Amino acid sequence: MEPASVKILDPSPLPADQDRSFQNLMGAIERSKIEVPELSAAALRDVLKGVITGEGPTVDGRVHFSRTLDPDDASLCARILTAAGGAPVTRLEANVLLDIDAAAAERTDAGRFDDLLIKSVAHFALAEAGHAVPPRQLALDPATELASWANRSTDIDSEILAWIASQVGNKKRLKSTLKGFSAFLTGIGATLSVAAPSITAMGDLIV
Repeated sequence: MEPASVKILDPSPLPADQDRSFQNLMGAIERSKIEVPELSAAALRDVLKGVITGEGPTVDGRVHFSRTLDPDDASLCARILTAAGGAPVTRLEANVLLDIDAAAAERTDAGRFDDLLIKSVAHFALAEAGHAVPPRQLALDPATELASWANRSTDIDSEILAWIASQVGNKKRLKSTLKGFSAFLTGIGATLSVAAPSITAMGDLIV
């Protein structure tokens, strides 16, 4: 499916080709009747660009400083992810969310993105390990507690744990993000043998 083939209802408010491209991409995601993680990841990358530069279609119409994540950014990420279907969050999507987290040094979203990030990574990790997870619309809802669906002893493949640990160790993370990952891993009683050095370092940063 080509994003450019999707027609938006009213293109007149969109002043530039870049804006039309992003709106077409969102239209493709929201109207698709199949799972579209590649399009979702592409839309999230547009959010990433907006967070880094403070410019572009995802921040149009409001003051947005570079390296800052505001409530509209967090809401847009949630809209993209939930519009992409009810299937588990993919690694492709989770990787872009982690890039956004690393890029956004300043936050004015009252923790909404942190909550979305941790739930998204947990959704991917548990599903990848073969465990049942709620539809993403429910799992990622801010009113749904992570512990309500990720609160029991669970085996996660060592490769997934190593991936989480590498994300923690390779890029600068806010303490709120580190605490979120720590709470998730503790909540499921994950075996941390492979990821132990990085996870231990993460714990040291939280203190």
